Amino acid sequence: MEELNKEQSYLVTASLLILASVAIGFVLQYSSSIMIPFTFAVFIVQLVSPILDYQVIKLNVSRKIAIATSMLLVIVILAVICILLVNTISILLRTANSYTDTYVGFIEKYLWKSDLFGIELDRAQLTSQIRSYIPRIVSGTFGTIMSFLSKFTLVSIFVMFLLVGRNPYVIQKGIYAEIDHQVRKYLIIKTIMSVLTGLLVWAILSAFNLKLAVVFGTLAFLLNYIPSLGSIIASLLPVPVVLAQFGNPWMAAAVIASPAVVEFTIGNVIEPRILGKGLNLHPVTVLFSLTFWGLLWGIPGMFLAAPITAIIRIILMQFETLRPAGMLLAGHLPEKINNSEN
Repeated sequence: MEELNKEQSYLVTASLLILASVAIGFVLQYSSSIMIPFTFAVFIVQLVSPILDYQVIKLNVSRKIAIATSMLLVIVILAVICILLVNTISILLRTANSYTDTYVGFIEKYLWKSDLFGIELDRAQLTSQIRSYIPRIVSGTFGTIMSFLSKFTLVSIFVMFLLVGRNPYVIQKGIYAEIDHQVRKYLIIKTIMSVLTGLLVWAILSAFNLKLAVVFGTLAFLLNYIPSLGSIIASLLPVPVVLAQFGNPWMAAAVIASPAVVEFTIGNVIEPRILGKGLNLHPVTVLFSLTFWGLLWGIPGMFLAAPITAIIRIILMQFETLRPAGMLLAGHLPEKINNSEN
């Protein structure tokens, strides 16, 4: 009877969690224009708040001055990110057409078969399709990024109010301290690793004289914030440009493989060792969280998926009834019932 009650308790808890998740999902989707900038602002404050606290507590700087300098730092960083993104997309737009003919020539020489799948397509048709298709992809990406950048003003406003409301002398305890510690550690290490990844990818591609090395270094830096999938996407992005510029498939393979090895080593060897247990999320949980938050908030949701899910797990672990769900997010299955005891 006790085991039956426990099983019923798990079923009721799981059902309530599913219903609550659906309801919260609708609310978050409806309020995404406000919640996305606010969530970004919360995580930015997690990174900047130690600087504010250090100025006030250790350097005895006026709180107003400390807030102003911290806010200035945030604005500078956001401005740099905006400039990098806009510059990246503008370069892609300018160079998309110039690579089309070279890319078509490579396809004809190495990949294209006139009788492939029984379809005949001449070079003029192929060129026309690719020439119209590539700029359309880049333009769509440009629109998405510009929409994302337009929220940075709102992010800055939220950051300012969050910093103003912060008291450096308050010591967080309990669940707040655990969330603060884990999320801040993750964000700081992830930022350092992302910068390192971007610089190494740029250096490697520059050594091969790839013309868009700066673009792909910038994209590698940004995409590294997306766990697992980000490094894969960053590795595949240079493929069309590399094939178009070098033509030789073996040379192209070397150019593509070199930064891919760097991204794999940093993401799967160095970063996990530094993070240790990190956010304590199972890889399958991370994958599902990327899918869920990506469907809910698009690309910004994929950037925020891991730390948000980690916060949810920490909160679930504080309640006895919800603890099995929190353990499941970490990859620990509930204890099996021992039938021999019946």
